[in-house]
Amino acid sequence: MANKRVFKKSAEAIGASVCESMMTTYYNTEEVDKKAIEQAIAKVLGAVGAARSNANITFDKGVRAFDSLAEYSHAKKDFYKKLFTKISDDFNNELDQALKQYNGAIPESVKEAQKESVSK
Repeated sequence: MANKRVFKKSAEAIGASVCESMMTTYYNTEEVDKKAIEQAIAKVLGAVGAARSNANITFDKGVRAFDSLAEYSHAKKDFYKKLFTKISDDFNNELDQALKQYNGAIPESVKEAQKESVSK
């Protein structure tokens, strides 16, 4: 990831897009489980909030804690690489869970009708 700001904007954009799709189904499809979609949307919003918040974690050691500036730079780079990998993995896992819940809220009859309209 290029930097914290880009990561946060990316997480917000992905979350907004997913929520928009879920809300479109919520308001435009009568047969869906609206409670389950509400919970899925809340899960997406929670994932975005957690990703944004966790992206503010900083490296808590100074240059003096290391024998050289090179060691400090390497440790700091490694810290941020691991941090953003973990944040990204957690974010993606939460989105996957929310999407599974969302997909479970849509009845098979609606899914079949959508498949037919796409294949035409």
